Amino acid sequence: MASRGKKKTTMAKLNRETKLRERRQIKEARKEARERARLEPPVEDVVDGSEDEAQEETREGESAPSADIVSTEA
Repeated sequence: MASRGKKKTTMAKLNRETKLRERRQIKEARKEARERARLEPPVEDVVDGSEDEAQEETREGESAPSADIVSTEA
């Protein structure tokens, strides 16, 4: 049964409680996302062709250090 008395909770309090619930949901979602990321293997972000583009940019721009250089000091 609904009471016909005066409402005892102000809108400000209701708004604060709503914001608190939303923050807790966001925090829980972030926690679950971290947990999933920890359990799943990392996904490669390399898309076909993007590696070739990166190599072309290196060739066009400054020369990249070469791994072919061998030190003769012994």
